[in-house]
Order: sequence, then C-alpha cells, then structure tokens
Amino acid sequence: MQKINFSKELELNGYYEKLENGLEIYLVPMENKDKYYITYATKFGSTTTSFTPYKEKNERKVPDGTAHFLEHKMFAQEDGIDPFTFFSESGTGANASTGYELTRYICYGTKAYEKNLRYLIKFVNSPYYTDENVEKEKGIIAQEINMYKDEAEYAIEDTLRKNTYNKDNHRVDIAGEIKDIERMTKEDLYACYENFYQPQNMFLLVVGKFDLERTKQIINEMLKPLKNKTEKMPKINYEKEKKSVRREKEIVPFNISIPKVMMSLKTERIKFDIKDEIKLNIYLYIITSVAFGNSSTFKERVTNDNLLTKFYTDTETIKDYKTIYFYAESAHPDELLNELKREFDNITITNDDLERYKKVLIASEIKQADSVDALTSSFTNDISRYDKIVENPIEIYRSLTIEELNSVLSSIDFQNRAEVTYVPKNMKSLVEE
Repeated sequence: MQKINFSKELELNGYYEKLENGLEIYLVPMENKDKYYITYATKFGSTTTSFTPYKEKNERKVPDGTAHFLEHKMFAQEDGIDPFTFFSESGTGANASTGYELTRYICYGTKAYEKNLRYLIKFVNSPYYTDENVEKEKGIIAQEINMYKDEAEYAIEDTLRKNTYNKDNHRVDIAGEIKDIERMTKEDLYACYENFYQPQNMFLLVVGKFDLERTKQIINEMLKPLKNKTEKMPKINYEKEKKSVRREKEIVPFNISIPKVMMSLKTERIKFDIKDEIKLNIYLYIITSVAFGNSSTFKERVTNDNLLTKFYTDTETIKDYKTIYFYAESAHPDELLNELKREFDNITITNDDLERYKKVLIASEIKQADSVDALTSSFTNDISRYDKIVENPIEIYRSLTIEELNSVLSSIDFQNRAEVTYVPKNMKSLVEE
C-alpha cells in the first residue's frame, strides 16, 4: 500500500491501494482512539437513473429513487439474518445512506472489529431481492416519503431544487416519488446492483483504532478475489442542464408558524477561471462564510433588524454548474430577500478577511483530525467529490490568494437565481395568482 501524505500538522498516517479489480482501499489507523469507523460504499447515487451497460446498445432506465430503494433492500438477507441485529449484538452501530452520487454502508464501535468488517463486506456483496420483499418495501418507503413531505425544511428545499434545475436529476428527491416507488421491480434493483455495485466502482474506508496488518489480510482474503461483472462501467446518460433556472419565484402556503425562505444562485462551471475543483469549492465556501456567516456584517445587520431567526448557506456541484443555497426563517421574508439581494451587489472581501479565514480553516482541520467521526465524514465527502482523499488541505488553504478569490467572486452569477418562500396558511393571500 502507498502512504497518504497528509499535512504534517494533522499528525495522521494513512494508506491507499487500488486493487487489481479497481476497488479502492483507504486505511487511516489512529492508535490513540478506542473507536473504529468502517465505510463500504459505491459511487452510485440517486442521480443515476439512465445508463447503457457496457457492450450493450439499449439504454436502461430505472425509476427515480432506485438507488435509495436498493440500499433499503440490501438489509434483506437470504439467510434471514438482520444486519442491524448482527451488529447490535457486539454493541456496534450500523447504518446506510444514499446521496446524489454515493451510497454507503457503515458500522462503527469499539468491539468485534474484525468480525464486523467481515460481515459488512459479506452482506453488501450478497443482494437478495424477490418480488415479495420488493413489494413489501414499497409501503415502508412510501411512508418515509410522505413523512418528509410534511417537514417544512425538507419540503422547501425540494421545491427550490425543482425550480433551480430543469433536467438534472439533482432536482429529483433522493427517495423518488410514490408513483416511482410503485413501479419498482426486483429487475430494476438487480440491474443497478450488477452494473454499479462492482469493485471498480466501490471503495472501503477504515478510520480509527484497528489492526492494520489483520485488515490487510482480510482485504486480501475477501476483496481482492472479487470479480467485476463487466469489463468497464456502464455509460451514464445525462440530459444537459439549461443555463437558466426553471422558475424564478414561488410562494407556497404551508403548515408553519414562521415563514421560511430559500434562494439558489446557479452559475455555469465554465465561468470560473479556477480549474482546480478543490480550490474552487474552498473559495466558494469562504465567500459565503465571510459574506453571510455568523460573524458577517450582513448577519449582524439582519439579526439586529429582527429579519431572521435562522440562517445558513451551502454550495453544491452538479455536472456543469455550481449552486449556492441560502436558507432562512423570517417573519419578514420580503424584507430579508431584499437585504440578501442588496448584499449581492456589495460583497467586499479583503485580504485580511481571507487571511483570518484561512487561519480558521487550518485550526478547524487540525481539530477535525482528532475525531474519528469527523475524519470519516470528511474523507467520504472527498472521495465522493474528487475520487480521492484530500491529503494536504492545510497547504491548499495557505496557497489561496485574494486575487483568485475575487476572480471567483466576480464570476458568480447573482442574477440567475430561484427563490421560494413558504408562508403560514393564514398568509396565503401572498401566494402568486
């Protein structure tokens, strides 16, 4: 295995290997901890619903929500053993999650490391889908979908995504809609499993306290012999996303007491001169944090004016676009939106701001390096975004310049935006005709 050259300030040792079958291994032992965290994941998420298998001519389309449905059904094992029960017997936590680009299966604890690692690998490589268990799961997932639709924060983000994107599948809920779930078949699940749960599309990440040499032996025994089902990965079919947002403004009456506001800024990737994806994402994060974060003059001003009770920002990358999201709770949504738009025209970030925030990021990186959970989350995000762990984040932070930051700032398309306001039902007179 080759060594991962982490920034020296992080005081971490890590090891990486790409097996002959393409499966990637990341091991980060931390002897001073008493906990381990294992992630076994596939680079397959909810956005992949149309693909052409290798050496086939016909496109395969599966329902929205298939990746999430498949993740649920991985816990149905032919031997009848419930993975959650298996892990809990040793006091080990277990879970799984589906994102837009990634599905991961995890277990974490302080005991029975080798036993749990072996079982995690085994059950993820043992799909068991039947007409009966697929049909049974439909009702469970439908209940989950309906539950989230009643939650205002979930609902407003779902509406905003549908208004921001025209074609890209980031506009579709990860779980799909009930109409999609109703037409799910075991053939859909097996088609996605066979094509995307292949060693060449998966990775194993282990962080925390574990026996490095025994882990290598288990990898040699259980993962190296795995065969890919196809020589190459399928061709994923995308519909090209339009530049403009789908709908600029929408007001929705909802069962809430305080209005909620979300806005998105959608910018074409080609507008940015920064070619390094890692640096570009860091610059976008710094811009939103300095301009709109807890210590910003904007946040102080709108808070003092009683224009909000909750506020946060986020960024997202899709195939050809960068999107910045804003979320707020405000008794005066129109005034808050006007203040936000006014701020877009007056964002100024100085070199002192940048240098101060670089120190904040470096300190945060060092602190994170002491947490098994935080490192696992960070590394998983890195692999999902960049197909690798970012080894030297501190050196990257130190290399940032105010000239590059201002170049990124000037490239953000502040005019190409969508905004959604959820208002209490007794304010429904505000809803657009």
